[in-house]
Amino acid sequence: MSDDATAFVPGHVTGFFSAHPADDPAVAGSRGAGLTLSHGVTVTVEPAPETTVSLDGEAVEMPPVADVLRSLGVTAAVDAESDLPLGAGFGVSGAMALGTALAANAVFACGRSENELVTLAHVAEVRAGTGLGDVVAQARGGMPVRVEPGAPAHGRMDGVPARPEIEYVAFGGLSTADVLSGDTTTLTAAGETALEALRAEPTLDRFVAESRRFARDAGLLTGGRVETAIDDVRAAGGDGSMAMLGETVFAVGTGLSDAGYDPERCRVHPAGATLRSE
Repeated sequence: MSDDATAFVPGHVTGFFSAHPADDPAVAGSRGAGLTLSHGVTVTVEPAPETTVSLDGEAVEMPPVADVLRSLGVTAAVDAESDLPLGAGFGVSGAMALGTALAANAVFACGRSENELVTLAHVAEVRAGTGLGDVVAQARGGMPVRVEPGAPAHGRMDGVPARPEIEYVAFGGLSTADVLSGDTTTLTAAGETALEALRAEPTLDRFVAESRRFARDAGLLTGGRVETAIDDVRAAGGDGSMAMLGETVFAVGTGLSDAGYDPERCRVHPAGATLRSE
């Protein structure tokens, strides 16, 4: 057992998705597509008599993290640091769950494989109602396409071969749990249509266009700052959409800057979640 271990997990913006619940949380998940970000979450785990979780120095309630540690049969102090806001569509809770799984496995010599650890984190997210597809996407990196839902033994992944620069502006959060616990029939139909279109033409431009169409067709764009910002980006000659699920707009290249906003800038992350070198 080592003193501590640290993992980096990229942020993840979902452009569109369809929800696929199941009695087994390892089978449950989502189909859809997104992009992982070079801005992410760094998670450090060290042994402790009882489990504590902090994000950017503040104690937080993070049920998926506690669930992962219980599944591994350990208690630990989990300290996460992130460039990204919580609850704004960046997959922070999924990143914390996956980073905890990777780092705790190293600290406590649990002997689990990568797929087993991804499954633990995915199951914890599904149980908590905080996400359906972030974890498997963050484990893969790049621009992941979730062809079939679920953890690695059940799901199937592909990707869009592009690594663009990304800008984003976060105006606020949405409750993933509230959206996923409601009627997702319209949302899922829109997500299936978007996925079919992207798989027929797996390009960056198609991904952004289908993400924007999904946000409208799923009834998630209801006016306000997000819709205005997307319209501004398009008027300036760029393209962008809404992060699922958050009051966040992302755009490719300098789309938001060109539209007069002061965005955060990063890139699509080329790899998935990784343990930091010792």
